[in-house]
Amino acid sequence: MAPAEAIFLDAKVEAELTELPEEDALELLQSVGQEEPGLAVLARVGFATLGLQTFLTAGPKEARAWTIRKGATAPEAAGVIHTDFQRGFIKAEVVSFPHLSEAGSMAEARAKGWVRMEGKEYVMQDGDVVEFRFNV
Repeated sequence: MAPAEAIFLDAKVEAELTELPEEDALELLQSVGQEEPGLAVLARVGFATLGLQTFLTAGPKEARAWTIRKGATAPEAAGVIHTDFQRGFIKAEVVSFPHLSEAGSMAEARAKGWVRMEGKEYVMQDGDVVEFRFNV
């Protein structure tokens, strides 16, 4: 197995970034030749190295990111939320985060035809936004 990618972080720069407004943080990053904070790179590379990805759920009370292994099916992802969701899985309504962001709401994403109904064999994609349908 090949060694994992090395990530170098400047702790002083990272600490400064957390204290700055977004515009100033971007300016600091550009001044040191970075496009994004090192902690963001660390998280992305760490997830890839560990074979993990995220999916999102959003409802009236909260939006949340959930961690799953790459290759997880929709029922397996539902089981991360609650075992009853996996046991009673019927289908998943799925839209990509960029499409949902562009549409502004699930209703508008549905109207544009961007929300798909997926079954038990669907392999989750990184950044999917999903509403699970289940019956227990």
